[in-house]
Amino acid sequence: MGYLNPAAGAAREGKQAAAVSNAAAATASAAAGATPTKAEYDALLADVNALRTKLNAVLVSLRAAGLLAP
Repeated sequence: MGYLNPAAGAAREGKQAAAVSNAAAATASAAAGATPTKAEYDALLADVNALRTKLNAVLVSLRAAGLLAP
């Protein structure tokens, strides 16, 4: 049997999460040789850190919207 109180049911509907902008383009490129240079490593590390920050922002937004458990 379906839920019969539409007004109370609407209060339980999910709300939209806050927008999070897209991740920026990657700055790292393929290593020129067999061993990456410090600059190549640092560029990759910066990209990974930027993506981690974006992912954390998405998770915070989803938690605030009640779509993920705190």
